[in-house]
Amino acid sequence: MKRTFILSLTLGLSSIAFAQNNKTITVKNPSALARTELISIPYATFEKHFELKKNVFTIVDSKDKAELAYQLEKLGQPTPQNVLIQVSIAPKSALTFGVTGNNPKTVTTKTFARYVPERKDDFAWENDIAAFRAYGKALEGSSEDAQGFDFWSKRTNDLIIDEWYKTGDYHADHGKGLDYYSVGQTLGVGDATPFIDQQVVYHKHYRQYEVLDNGPLRTTFKLIYEPENVKDQNIQVEKTVSLDAGSQLNKIRYAIKNTTSSSTPVVVGLAKRKEDKPQLLNDTKNGILAYWEPAEGDKITGTAVILPNKVKYIFKDSPKQFLLATTVKNNSPLTYFAGAAFNKAGKITSFDQWQSYIKEFRNNLNQPLTIKYSK
Repeated sequence: MKRTFILSLTLGLSSIAFAQNNKTITVKNPSALARTELISIPYATFEKHFELKKNVFTIVDSKDKAELAYQLEKLGQPTPQNVLIQVSIAPKSALTFGVTGNNPKTVTTKTFARYVPERKDDFAWENDIAAFRAYGKALEGSSEDAQGFDFWSKRTNDLIIDEWYKTGDYHADHGKGLDYYSVGQTLGVGDATPFIDQQVVYHKHYRQYEVLDNGPLRTTFKLIYEPENVKDQNIQVEKTVSLDAGSQLNKIRYAIKNTTSSSTPVVVGLAKRKEDKPQLLNDTKNGILAYWEPAEGDKITGTAVILPNKVKYIFKDSPKQFLLATTVKNNSPLTYFAGAAFNKAGKITSFDQWQSYIKEFRNNLNQPLTIKYSK
């Protein structure tokens, strides 16, 4: 089912134009790679720079006058916190844009998340190229119980969560992909959990959720876990997940409060399949772990985790999963990226392409787009 989100309806129907001040913003790409991504500008800064009278506006490329899609990110607040703008910039190039007081065009929703009470408290989220889910309380202790993040192997740009849950027939491919990824007693696609006494310790599934933004270009939500005692450690976990349109990877903020200790050892993991020589990129210098799973018929899944350079970690493995171990301090969440790709989606069809994608993603993190405001 396709959804559209009309920004002008959310922000008010007024089409009153504000006075133009001819100011612009220039976004530069310092890298040798073409980039298509969301830039984030604090709303207060954007509003002041362009002297906005109303939060209804159109963003226009100064060169070709093309309209740029944007989203007002609220992060769970009643008013906009950031302006997210979708930009495409050639290597070593720049893009300059201004604003008009016109109503923006309709932006097609490319990201979505929701709580799924009809399927044992699942929480599912997706963008135009990938879909994921986390397991809830109702699944605990059942024969279907699993631990980490799941991946749905979609091969359509359509949003499919509602459609697949409505039919319940998502383990067979009817043209849009399927759910064939197996999580089991692993961290699945880049989930995290405590690692105490050199043992992976799974806590209970999430108990509460908060959807902070729900598209059209970025969806952000929080999963809240109840306090519990885990191997004599009193902990509470919160996970904040963001997924941008067009991205294979989620941005994950893993926060853990430990009232027993000031820090907690944790692991981030990828489910491992039975094979003698896995296709694995383990780049400890750049915090990359990327895995190209063995084929199941004509189906192949690639999974990956990118940890920040500043985190000191060691690589470990086990019969069921690959693990990256680190430490998370109270009041200092671990922010990392994790996600997956499906070969039949057609975008990434080989281990070489998956490695290239992950390395480019890492490079883009190291060389962020820069933003300059005209005077």
